[in-house]
Amino acid sequence: MSGDRKRVHSPAGRKDADTADAARHRFEERRAFLKRAGVAAVLAAGSTWPALAPPGWIFSLRDPDGKRGAPKEKTFRLPEGGFIVEKPATAADLGVARGTDIRAMIRSAVDGIGGIAHYIRKGDIVVVKPNVAFERPALLGATTNPEVLAELIRLVKEAGASEVRVADNPIETPENCFARSGIREAALAAGAKVYLPSPADFQVLNVPGAALIEKWPFFRRPFKDAAKVIGVAPVKDHNLCGASMTTKNWYGLLGGRRNQFHQKIDTIIADLALMLRPTFVLLDGTRVLFRSGPTGGSLSDVRPGRTVVAAVDSLAADAFGWEDLLRRDPGRLPRYFAETAKRGLGNPNWRETVIRETRIG
Repeated sequence: MSGDRKRVHSPAGRKDADTADAARHRFEERRAFLKRAGVAAVLAAGSTWPALAPPGWIFSLRDPDGKRGAPKEKTFRLPEGGFIVEKPATAADLGVARGTDIRAMIRSAVDGIGGIAHYIRKGDIVVVKPNVAFERPALLGATTNPEVLAELIRLVKEAGASEVRVADNPIETPENCFARSGIREAALAAGAKVYLPSPADFQVLNVPGAALIEKWPFFRRPFKDAAKVIGVAPVKDHNLCGASMTTKNWYGLLGGRRNQFHQKIDTIIADLALMLRPTFVLLDGTRVLFRSGPTGGSLSDVRPGRTVVAAVDSLAADAFGWEDLLRRDPGRLPRYFAETAKRGLGNPNWRETVIRETRIG
């Protein structure tokens, strides 16, 4: 008989082994199940997170005000520093001309701040922004005097400008406002191009630091490739902000629902001074709408002003207009003067500035 012993398994031993194998199998199956369940839970949580996460959190899809779902508009900026040309050190801050000869007055006023050749160079494309807000005859004083506009255009062209563009976005129907005010005819006769607004002409302008119009539709088309910008605005009463002059004039470049800004009129005017930094401005005081502004409607609301003011500082020009032409208390300047000055965008203390005044005719 061989010395090897045959291993014999008892029924009890086989049963124990089967039980152990079954337990291990169940354990492995449970572990695999838990692993699958964990992955599924993570995936489920991941798919649920964007819908449940608070707005602004990473991967959040929540959009309670609809802004995230709105199409992203392309924005643009005007040149850094605006269209400013620093006046000569020896020039006045305000060039004031009084008289009845509009051509001579405009030239004298601009000479006072350094002369047109200092501000406009040969080949410049120049935007001139009058106030054409309402469908009114020029004699009612609610819009820029077309004679003043025409002479300014001629002066700019004489300095070598390759193109002069006259633009505004009136409150009332643009075609009627430009025609009834005499602005269209005067601009074309002087050799300028007239830009009437259409929806396609507006693009969102980014104005860093603005309180109300940091991103707002702006009448961009006339500003493409423009090198210089000049504002020419009438002197008139305004029922909301006290007075509308050169700083308020830039309101006519805004699109969108701009009437909402009437509730914060002083703030929007300060924003306008930040938005548009012109080459210089011309305050048209040839006639003064001293009451019932800004629309006017009666010749009894208008008196002769016989004055034109040129300035690089719009706020100083407006403060002069408030006191000298509207004949109002300098101690009661509208609040937008202080708001604008606080931002470092002008000096309302015009009496502290250098003034060159001439009388013509």
